[in-house]
Amino acid sequence: MTKLIIQIPCYNEAETLGITLDALPRAVPGFDTVEWLIIDDGSTDDTVAVARARGVDHIVQLPHNRGLARAFMAGLNASLLHGADVIVNTDADNQYRAEDIPSLVAPVLNGEADIVVGARPIEEIGHFSPVKKVLQRIGSWVVRQASQTAVVDAPSGFRAMSREAAMRLNVFNRYTYTLETIIQAGNKNMAIVTVPVSVNEDLRPSRLVKSVPDYIRRSLITIVRISITYQPFRTFVWPGAIAAIAGFLIGLRFLYLFMQGMGEGQIQSLLLGSALLLIGSFLITLGMVAELIGVNRILLEDARWHVIDLECRLQELEGKREPSPRADASPLALRATEDERPPGG
Repeated sequence: MTKLIIQIPCYNEAETLGITLDALPRAVPGFDTVEWLIIDDGSTDDTVAVARARGVDHIVQLPHNRGLARAFMAGLNASLLHGADVIVNTDADNQYRAEDIPSLVAPVLNGEADIVVGARPIEEIGHFSPVKKVLQRIGSWVVRQASQTAVVDAPSGFRAMSREAAMRLNVFNRYTYTLETIIQAGNKNMAIVTVPVSVNEDLRPSRLVKSVPDYIRRSLITIVRISITYQPFRTFVWPGAIAAIAGFLIGLRFLYLFMQGMGEGQIQSLLLGSALLLIGSFLITLGMVAELIGVNRILLEDARWHVIDLECRLQELEGKREPSPRADASPLALRATEDERPPGG
């Protein structure tokens, strides 16, 4: 029995959630069961009531607002607990068209991809300013370089992933999951593909992008942080090597001038060269230490994989959820607090 769970992170989405849910499918080719799951990220409006009224199967309620990234991860964890074989993530503001879900999940079902990212027609979206369109292209290019993938629309939240891919993702950033998960997946050698998707009319302004400068700042911090986490050697050693080589060349120049009797007045070059050599040596050493720490992180992630796989197996034996056809590769992430009351209860 193959199960698809469509998850929607929500924060005060009572006005738009009903529209989004009304468009979601209850049957998708390739799946025996399609279930809906929402993550209530500390909403203070009637988001949960709207979800129950529309027959949402699972409601994860976070005690307070923890941010989009944490809500996304809570949704993945809950979806895995409920035996999802494929998980689709979409937005509560009805930005993405539910009709594209079959094409979004097709590469996962066919075994062609671990993660599929829906690429929006950026140039055709009327409410995107020219500046935002340019930033979208630049941001996606930077993420492609950092992740070594071919993702066209990195900030897109409309994506599908296999059970195994969901198990191996762990978002550290609190702001957004979109960029970090792509860079992380690329560095974990997951297969990521892009499929074109359509968008609906804009129902409300984006809550994630408060201003263009703020979005750029947060995105750059996310990219740098995750690059340091998963590519520490390259992040530190290359700048260190450049600094060390520059310091060495400046030192050679000073030595040449000194041997020619022209060293007087060149003390600044000697100081600069020495400083660059010290900085370069420090960065190279830091990169080596960070790489060793990264190896330890990989071992810990593997241990976590096996621990949570054991938890899933125990739950299956206890009859708490239906066995998954991919259960022999099923580690879980963190538990989520879930409201199991039936819709309308």
